[in-house]
Amino acid sequence: MKRLKLGIPKGSLEKATIELFARSGWRIEPHYRSYFPDIDDDEIECSICRAQEMSRYVEQGIIDVGITGKDWILENSSDVISICDLVYSKVSKRPARWIIAVPNDSDIERVEDLEGKKIATELVNFTKQYFFERDISVTVEFSWGATEAKVVNGLCDAIVEVTETGSTIRAHGLKIIKVLMESYPRLIANKDAIKDKWKSAKIEQIAMLLKGALEAYRMVGLKMNCPKRALKDIVDLLPSLNAPTVSPLYDEDWCSVETVVDERQVRDLVPRLKAKGAQGIIEYALNKVL
Repeated sequence: MKRLKLGIPKGSLEKATIELFARSGWRIEPHYRSYFPDIDDDEIECSICRAQEMSRYVEQGIIDVGITGKDWILENSSDVISICDLVYSKVSKRPARWIIAVPNDSDIERVEDLEGKKIATELVNFTKQYFFERDISVTVEFSWGATEAKVVNGLCDAIVEVTETGSTIRAHGLKIIKVLMESYPRLIANKDAIKDKWKSAKIEQIAMLLKGALEAYRMVGLKMNCPKRALKDIVDLLPSLNAPTVSPLYDEDWCSVETVVDERQVRDLVPRLKAKGAQGIIEYALNKVL
């Protein structure tokens, strides 16, 4: 039997990825002592690896398709196929921002002020390229972690670090002088896997359903009964992907109306629908919008 090798990112993206696959129709069950989770699809074989390494494994064909950030694709200069962005901010958090930060009391205000300075970061290659392109001479050192502490303790002049809200940066007494890039998770594939007809079709299926699950986040279905005399007024209130579905009921003076809306609209929409004569309003969750 043919199998597609799927890479699940370990760490901060792992839980969100497994939840997204669940909404898309695949149940992935990690084993805490194993890097090979079970999945309820005999055509897929899962493995877990660090997002930082994912693009290298995909490029080498060890993994056919996987999820990692744009940041690590650029850092590794990986020759892979980007299938689609998976904007996890719809599901959980903000995009990851890679920033340059210095101590609050530092005289450094611009990237140009870093000429001749030392920078600590995990994103070494990208950082070197960034300053090289701007003809700014800096020393870039790899940081294994606790990067904020290095600049606080004077081990470097600045850091290039990832943040979402900036709260951790500020808590360490640092200021952001430049946002280098924003990174979302991305579904990537091996070039040879894409050339394989069976694997390509399987990857397309995964991408379509993952995107459908993301589109459905914070969307809900609304269904209600309304008197035909008020149908136009009620339909005019309803946002929808195309147009609301209207169906006749046994009582010829009434009809059923169904639509899809952003769940944040429901709290204001329902009282207005009731005022127009709608009854039996039902709100229900959606898994996918395709």
